[in-house]
Amino acid sequence: MRERVPERLSRMPELARNILWAWRPETQELFSRLDPDLWESTEHNPVRLLQETENLQRAAEDPGTVALYGLAVQDLDRYLEGQGTWMGHVYPGTETRVAYFSAEFGLHESLPIYSGGLGVLAGDHVKSASDLGLGLVGVGILYAQGYFRQRINAEGRQEEVYEPFEPESRPISPALSPDGAPVTVNIGLPGRELFLKVWKVEVGRTTIYLLDANLPQNSEEDKLLTARLYGGGSRTRISQEMILGIGGVRALRALGLRPNVYHMNEGHAAFLGLERIRELVVAGEAFEGAVEKVAGSTVFTTHTPVPAGHDAFAPDLFDEFAAGWPEDLGTNREGLWSLGRKQEDWGEAFNMTVLAFNLSRSRNAVSKLHRDVSLGMWNYLFPETPDGQAHIQDVTNGVHTWSWLAPTMSELFDRHAGGRAWRREVENPAAWSFVASIPSGELWHAHEGTKRGMARFVNARLELQKERTGRNVQQVINPEALTIGFSRRFATYKRATLLLSDPARLRAIVKGEGRSVQFVFAGKAHPADEPAKMFIEALYKASEEDDLAGHLVILEDYDMNVTRHLVQGVDVWLNNPRRPLEASGTSGQKASLNGAPNFSVLDGWWPEAYNGKNGWAIGEPVEYASEEEGDRVDAESLYSTLENSLVPLFYDRDEEGIPLGWVRVMKEAISTIAPTFSTQRMVQDYVHKLYVPRATRAR
Repeated sequence: MRERVPERLSRMPELARNILWAWRPETQELFSRLDPDLWESTEHNPVRLLQETENLQRAAEDPGTVALYGLAVQDLDRYLEGQGTWMGHVYPGTETRVAYFSAEFGLHESLPIYSGGLGVLAGDHVKSASDLGLGLVGVGILYAQGYFRQRINAEGRQEEVYEPFEPESRPISPALSPDGAPVTVNIGLPGRELFLKVWKVEVGRTTIYLLDANLPQNSEEDKLLTARLYGGGSRTRISQEMILGIGGVRALRALGLRPNVYHMNEGHAAFLGLERIRELVVAGEAFEGAVEKVAGSTVFTTHTPVPAGHDAFAPDLFDEFAAGWPEDLGTNREGLWSLGRKQEDWGEAFNMTVLAFNLSRSRNAVSKLHRDVSLGMWNYLFPETPDGQAHIQDVTNGVHTWSWLAPTMSELFDRHAGGRAWRREVENPAAWSFVASIPSGELWHAHEGTKRGMARFVNARLELQKERTGRNVQQVINPEALTIGFSRRFATYKRATLLLSDPARLRAIVKGEGRSVQFVFAGKAHPADEPAKMFIEALYKASEEDDLAGHLVILEDYDMNVTRHLVQGVDVWLNNPRRPLEASGTSGQKASLNGAPNFSVLDGWWPEAYNGKNGWAIGEPVEYASEEEGDRVDAESLYSTLENSLVPLFYDRDEEGIPLGWVRVMKEAISTIAPTFSTQRMVQDYVHKLYVPRATRAR
């Protein structure tokens, strides 16, 4: 790639391979300017852009492009210097080196190694760690076929399409050891060794290392172990979790890295604790002491109350894969099993969440409500503490402001905040006080601009879907109508079809005289989740009915690009899970950051944020006697709130066409949610509550 780039643009490959550009609109503008059509068709992938564009020489002769290039290089250099970071100011001289293990990372649509919220949260976590100057590295898996491309056929059925990843055309590169050699490591699987190549992704000041089994040393079957995210059966899953946990620790060692804090983002990574115990036992530590040392330097984040989210392996399978482990760990089978045995009603199995709890001394849930639910699920694991210390703390999720805030809104905020100083304290509510003084008309017109862009994007995607399926229904959304967005994984507990509970009432709402309403849905169902696929089919078929066509649409191939357009452009965000199964959720935080109020069940993060003025609640904060009762009550609340509050408020305009009451809700949403529910605040909480205490204990 470098040989193609003219000297005047010589650092373009460096700009392309550091994902800092994902939250730098000016650098994205530079890439787009090179070749606008190719930038779009490559899913905003600057590496492929530089490999394929024919416009490099012309760009090097264009003063405007060269000026943009100079600013982008200057910004990258200044950022990487890391002068005056939050960590340097708050914890000067503190050695806190964190290894953050996650089964998926959602950094950008050009790196499709994520499925939904867990991965996007991990990506936002790493980005904010970079912004704050935290010494953190990520560890994950390079999925050769990603999650999957979603196609919705003419019958409304989800179809999964898998495409090669082609790492040489992505913003990643081989990881090198301290002596400059490409890094490979190996782990033991039943009857054989598995070899793993290590790749790196540069994310601002941080780096994520990804493990890849697609090597000639491995059998064709073993090469596929890192092919698909959440693919295959239990044998694939336990292999992937060994790759992540055991292979991940070995990769860090081969890279010369010895973090003093290890963070397991969900139980998928819990085998890292066993590998670290093995290291200590080899060095002469007894099993019990090694367990305590490892747990004392480990943080664990649990993410879901849903049983399917907690991996557990049957005794025969685990014993096959763990053959020889008890001896390596200095214990016996019972000693090993005691670390992962889940009692009560789950049956005899080795449970990865139990292992993660037992091998960590700092544990957190992802909202206050989720902490209470998690304590109810897992508290029996922990002995009583005389000082009353919480076994599970709460660190409520947030979103990376600069990855999700629309450039139009960012520019508006700069003008009314009196400059860019507010950006340095994005987690500080006082820094957002300027929002109240933004003229209502200006805020509304800025939102209208992003909404028109969203409508163009949605309509273009709908047209492509129509061409591919031969669909006869005309699907076009109207940028003037009240637009409600819903974009997330289609797990059944998220109840994407709750809106269809009373079709006649829904039709009356969306076709109100002079008060049109439209819903835009997007989301993937897990390939093995047939009930969730039926939700997609139900929405698709409803969208084909004459009196709902154009008022209800469903987009295929949900990813970060689709979500970005929706959270930045819709008027309101819909979320209606079964309480209390939504551990946190973050899509409504992204929407509110952009001025789209949240309309949600009081689950996850929303009970902490909702104040009666910054959005709307669905149902009551209670657990119902049955799922059927909960669905009925919540559907009634959803419909009545639309009829009596949302729709009338949106269409109540002054003489200039500004919905003043609605804009007041927008302002309240931005000022109360943007700072408190940012990953800037979230990562600071991790540092204060979890990372620094564990690093201090480790020393």
